[in-house]
Amino acid sequence: MGAVDTAKLQTVTASGAPRRGLAARLVARIGGGAAQALLALVALFWLIPTFGLLVVSLRSNSDNNAGGWWQVFTKPSQLTVDSYQNLLGKADFVDSFWNTVAITVPSTVLVVVIASLAGYAFAWLEFPGRDWLFLLVVALLVVPVQVALLPVAELYGKVDFGGFQMMGSITGVVLFHVAFGLPFAIFLLRNFFAGIPRDLLEAARMDGGSEWTIFRRVVFPLGGPAIASLGIFQFLWVWNDLLVSLVFADTDAQPMTKWLQSQMRQFAGNIDILAPGAFLSLLIPLAVFFAFQRYFVQGVLAGSVK
Repeated sequence: MGAVDTAKLQTVTASGAPRRGLAARLVARIGGGAAQALLALVALFWLIPTFGLLVVSLRSNSDNNAGGWWQVFTKPSQLTVDSYQNLLGKADFVDSFWNTVAITVPSTVLVVVIASLAGYAFAWLEFPGRDWLFLLVVALLVVPVQVALLPVAELYGKVDFGGFQMMGSITGVVLFHVAFGLPFAIFLLRNFFAGIPRDLLEAARMDGGSEWTIFRRVVFPLGGPAIASLGIFQFLWVWNDLLVSLVFADTDAQPMTKWLQSQMRQFAGNIDILAPGAFLSLLIPLAVFFAFQRYFVQGVLAGSVK
């Protein structure tokens, strides 16, 4: 009987072993080093356009018109910072930069704060109509921005606070970004906060903590990765926005994206202005992303381990 049982066990083990596919076998044979080298090569190809933009921004307009940016490898003397000096000397560009900051920072902070409070309320507070309100928030996710441009523009045109016009102002642009950023933000944070163990919150309530104290000392620190990820997304969306600014921002309130678009319309061949302007508008989002990338990765991975 012992020999028979052993034979049966070997048969079951052999038949139950999962068969590896061709792709899995190829990956196993390639090895980690080769795969990493391939990924590094793909990353280098991905960065070529950005590197080319940097080189173009460091060449004069005549050199860019005479040949491609790769000529700098044989003629490094073409590199110069004159384009950046000329661009930073333009008062309208500097104003557009600060307008971009004035639009992006409040839009990001307001969305993160309001969505954090609303997400906690939808996840852990009981109030009449909570589920229906959350379904309404989810339904707003499918509303495209283009649908609301004309109605909101008409509404802004009718709003007048003692001579202050919403249309064409930085305030109007910020409110539009906040309104359309909140549905996704609330949906994201509500689902993340709902994964927090209930026992942890009940223990805080038994210790006499108010809802505000629980949110501030328990929920907000635990939701840090998700909140940071949301902040990065919102910052990048608003910083790179052009459509909303074209509709709601006038010349005094225009961000860098609209300023660069106006330069393309007026000076189609003015590469020495467009290239450094585009690269400068790229630096801030890159700096923000790399500064908070560890929180971004934690926020992305947090949902996969719950």
